[in-house]
Parts: sequence; structure tokens; C-alpha cells
Amino acid sequence: MLIYATRRILWLVPTLLAMALVTFLVMHATPGSPLDPIAEGANPLTPEAQRNLAARYGLDRPLWEQFAIFVGKAVQGDFGTSFVYRSRTVAEIIGEALPVSLMLGAMAMAVAVAGGLALGVVAAVHQNRTWDYVSVSVATAGVAVPNFVLAVFMIILFSLMVPLFPTGGWESPRAWVLPTLTLALGPLGIVARFTRAAVLDVIRSDFTLTARAKGLSEAPVIFKHVLKNALIPVVTVLGPMFAAIGTGSFFVESIFRVPGLGRFFVLSMTGRDYPMIMAVVLTYGAFLAVMNLAVDLVYGFLDPRIRY
Repeated sequence: MLIYATRRILWLVPTLLAMALVTFLVMHATPGSPLDPIAEGANPLTPEAQRNLAARYGLDRPLWEQFAIFVGKAVQGDFGTSFVYRSRTVAEIIGEALPVSLMLGAMAMAVAVAGGLALGVVAAVHQNRTWDYVSVSVATAGVAVPNFVLAVFMIILFSLMVPLFPTGGWESPRAWVLPTLTLALGPLGIVARFTRAAVLDVIRSDFTLTARAKGLSEAPVIFKHVLKNALIPVVTVLGPMFAAIGTGSFFVESIFRVPGLGRFFVLSMTGRDYPMIMAVVLTYGAFLAVMNLAVDLVYGFLDPRIRY
């Protein structure tokens, strides 16, 4: 397993390099520039000022040279200065915002996994009965309702009608509740549906019938025999899911005023902030690759038959 993990980590280098190259080419092929007066997020500048800034940021150099300079500095952890937030470096912004997004994503993921597994198991055990319909309805609502709609509903219900939690911020644990629940409901629905399908498939297996024939009660059969074997399809979606919500959600972070990474990514796209776009894409790519590796390694613990 160690050799397999090392090989996967080494493959991360060319993967990130290819991702950086594609992002760089698409970014520069898109109409507009950070120095264009009509670009959203950029201030109107005279042609002379644009030329001076282009020389300062290296935008007047050939594309291959710009990319080589970026890669050379990125290896050292230097992504340059933001074009939109010109007094701050990209590394400073990511260093402040990414931990907040990771914390919010981890809390939302914990709620999604706990709630999704519970709903999925209940739905499978009580197939085609009331609890199944209730669980499936909750899961479907979680997938179907956009998180920005759910965020407004949460604020109206739990901040205005029943003032239990603040409308936003990140200063106290009470302020974390609403954004966590809002961000968790969508993944919760996905986990619940995968769990239900996987548990139903395992329940019909021969070893489950044998366990019941030996006289085991329902709880040990479900939690010791069925659930562990049903977790592999569920775990498969958890890695990419955590990478998606752990690197920032623009709508949730904007509505609840969470100082995370999601809003910076959107502002960097609208403002043509090349250094920030490249840094965020690479951060997401690296995080996604690490999560996929973690999922692959967890397979071996869940099913001893899997060997690398």
C-alpha cells in the first residue's frame, strides 16, 4: 500500500502541471484582461498606465515565458500579488480564507455523512414503507433545492421568525450552525440515496441471509454485516464531495458572510485575477487528488480483499 500511495503522490506532479497549463491557456484565451477598462473588477486606466502595469506584472511577455515564471514561483509557494486586491499576495489570501472554508466544509461533511447514512439505512430497512418514503423525500429535497434558496429559507425561519441563530458571520459557534446545515443538505441527500441503494443490494446477498438464518437479531446483521459491505460505493463519492465543499461555496459564504475562499474565486474570475485563478484551481486540484487517494486507501480497510 505504501508503494501504491507513493506512486499516486508522484503522479500528482504532472497532473497539477497539466491542470495549470490548461487553466493558463483558457484564461488567456478568454476575451478581456485584468487591465481592460471594461473588465468587471478593473478600474479604467489610460493606455500608458495599462502598459506600465503589464510590464510590472509580466503580462507583456510571451505566454510560454509567463507560464514558466509562474510554475517556477508556484513551486516555492509564491503565486504573486492579486490583481484585484493589489495590496495583498495570493498566498496571504488563501492562507486566511482556506482554513475557514475547510472548517465549514468539514462540519457540513460530518452532518451530511451522519444524516445520510442514517436516512439511507432506515430507508433500506423499511423499504416501500412510511420511513422509506420519508427518507427518500428528504434526500430528494436536499438534492433538488439549491443551497442559496435553502440559505434564505434558513435565515427567515431560524433568524427572523424564530431568532435562534444569527443571520451570518463567523465569530461564534452559533453563527456556524446555519451555513453548516445549508451546505450539508445537498451532500446529505446524495449520501442517503447511495446508502439506500448499496444497503438494499447487500441485504439481498447470501451472507446476509446466512447471518439471519443463524439467529442473529436485525441490529447486528445491519451494522456488522450489511453496513460495512455497503460503504464502498458511499465512500467513493465522499472524496470528490468533500473537495468540492471544502474549498469554498460562493453562495453559502456570501449569504452568511463567511470569510472563506469561495467568494475570492468568483471575484477573481470576474476581475480576470490571473494569479488568484491559477492558485485556487491548483489548490482545488491538489485537494481533490489527495481526497481520491484517501478514498482508495480506505477501500483496503473496508474490504480486506482489496489489495494494491
